[in-house]
Amino acid sequence: MRAAARWCFRHRLLVVALWLVALIGTTVAGQGIGSSYQDNFSLPQTPSFQAMSLLERAAPKISGDVDRVVVATSRGSVTDAAVRHRMDRLLTRVGRMPHVTEVGTPYAAAGSRQIAPSGRVAFATITFDEPAGDLPGREVAAYDRMIQSASSGAVTFAADGQAAEDGNPSGPSTGLPIGFIAAGIVLLLVFGTLAAVMLPLITAGFALGTSIALVGLASHLFTIASFSGQLSMLIGLGVGVDYALFIVTRYRQGMLRGLEREEAVVEALDTSGRAVLFAGAIVCVAMLGMMLLGVSFLFGVAVSAAITVTFTVMSAVTLTPALLALFGGRVLRRSDRRSIATATFTSSDESPAWRRWTDWMARRPALFAAAATAVMLLVAVPFVSMRLGAADASSDPVSTTTHQAYGLLARGFGPGYNGPLEVVAAVDSARQRAEFSTVVAVIARTPGVRHVAGPTFTTGPRSGAGLAEVYPVGSPQAASTTALLTRLRDQVIPQATARNGLTVLVGGQTAVFADFASVLTAKLPLFVGIVVLVSALLLMVVFRSLVIPIAAALMNLMSTAASLGVVTAVFQFGWFDSLLGITPGPIEAFVPVLMFPILFGLSMDYEVFLVSRIYEEWHHRSDNRAAVTHGLAATGKTITAAAAIMVLVFAAFVLGGQRIIEMFGIGLASAVLLDAVIVRAVVVPSLMLLLGRANWHMPGWLERRLPHLRVEGHGIRVPSPDASL
Repeated sequence: MRAAARWCFRHRLLVVALWLVALIGTTVAGQGIGSSYQDNFSLPQTPSFQAMSLLERAAPKISGDVDRVVVATSRGSVTDAAVRHRMDRLLTRVGRMPHVTEVGTPYAAAGSRQIAPSGRVAFATITFDEPAGDLPGREVAAYDRMIQSASSGAVTFAADGQAAEDGNPSGPSTGLPIGFIAAGIVLLLVFGTLAAVMLPLITAGFALGTSIALVGLASHLFTIASFSGQLSMLIGLGVGVDYALFIVTRYRQGMLRGLEREEAVVEALDTSGRAVLFAGAIVCVAMLGMMLLGVSFLFGVAVSAAITVTFTVMSAVTLTPALLALFGGRVLRRSDRRSIATATFTSSDESPAWRRWTDWMARRPALFAAAATAVMLLVAVPFVSMRLGAADASSDPVSTTTHQAYGLLARGFGPGYNGPLEVVAAVDSARQRAEFSTVVAVIARTPGVRHVAGPTFTTGPRSGAGLAEVYPVGSPQAASTTALLTRLRDQVIPQATARNGLTVLVGGQTAVFADFASVLTAKLPLFVGIVVLVSALLLMVVFRSLVIPIAAALMNLMSTAASLGVVTAVFQFGWFDSLLGITPGPIEAFVPVLMFPILFGLSMDYEVFLVSRIYEEWHHRSDNRAAVTHGLAATGKTITAAAAIMVLVFAAFVLGGQRIIEMFGIGLASAVLLDAVIVRAVVVPSLMLLLGRANWHMPGWLERRLPHLRVEGHGIRVPSPDASL
């Protein structure tokens, strides 16, 4: 690490030039080739996937998603000649699109139930030959524009369904520029110089620009979810600025102790740089651990986040020392530069305010630990009531066609028309058709079902299929709809098919999301256990301790539970919904799975930076109390500043208007705030004070078998094993 730091310092212009080439090259390639983000929530072996597969085999032309084109008029009726003419003209244009195989108009005899009793709302069904996630992005965007542009005067057209959802324009994110501005303000308050403000922002900017371009290119190689770019920006900006901040802070401290510029850079990289490498590695391990779930939808998200974090780490440990060499003493305040010029050096890195806090806490560590833990557990209480699912179009931005269609359908027919269930069966004979019709009739009489459309029958090259659409009373995101789906699968359909042996499946987008939530919920405990175990083993190797890894794992789990409690309170319970412009609903099924490794990794960042400094002081002093108090006093101000940057960056992404990104923004912002202010500033140091020398205990037989990773740097004296006993 020291040799790499010297090389980057002495070859500063070459390092900057290489990063410029990487940024420009990937950006040009990304703009030229474009991206191909796709959302694919299908899971093999689930009933919804089996239903889709059955349709693909028996009726490929209707095996894709089904959207609804809604027409509404504020005057007269949708059956008026002028309104009907406009609807027919629009449906003709939609029917000519490459992947549209069937258009079910409300004006046909079979579509009479597609006109609302009020006569002012009607809908047509648009059947695609592929799932919406497999349709070309340009086609679904053109589909949305075609429908929205048809509205004028008293007649409104809107589209509802997964294809329309995928075609919603995302628009430019305001989170990134606001996040940069917020980070700059905090850096200015901490460092007091423009050079020190610009350096972390430049470092993060290079890493972020390069990695986002690579993620876009990687979307052509494997499936990456549509929100991965935004999520990568959110993570990359937060950790990128923070990693550079820790290195710059250690460089400034070295300069104020009288080190020459190059030696200060080398020491900063040999200590904080090592902590950055280790912290970044834990974030990547946690993110890539999602692949153990076996859910392909998460693979692309994990890889894109790992790419972003990898580039932020690379930028922090290579570009930061090069920029420090270029900026020189300008990263110091004028008063600090005058002190150095007069050889007035400091012998301590401690913040007086944080020293007073640590001394105060050291007098009653048990009281502080208990009070802080109680606060975290209280915040985590809503997490117990979290309901996983998928938010429907009512949560989309008001300007989108899907949100408008949702409101029109709910007003004209009921909220359940926004997400019908598809009942599917393989049907090869007249007898099986009659049996399927009987099953559909039983489903129509089930409580919670508003209407059943069908059945319809198709004949494929190998076999036929029966299909019926079941419209629930509740909305797609309602708990009653999930309960109805479970009742149909577990009770109604098995009882109706007990004698005839017909295999009847329930699919459709609402069922797909329900199955997705069920699978992830079942696999989450194993995933959490693996990530916690791997992270604990890494901490054991680095800090040569049994207690610290166990405590860190428990603290990180507590931080994650508290942040998910905040997400549940805001997005499910509706706290502050009018202030934030959020429609309450279930928590997206993949959000806890994605948030856990991110939060665990970010929490581990602060754990590593804090404990590595305490570990360094322990090697100097062999006094646990002195090591804890000095370590926190020396890093508390920096950790707080880094946390403030992350909180503001993450909170800025709440302004983007995308519900998923809003969840991540609020969840990550609250997690970092709670973790830095309560866990790292109170719980961890107070527990370490209570445990005393037991913090550094490691059985001799285990000590001899573990590899050595020197996160404290080679310039630090390491005591003999006996000193830690």
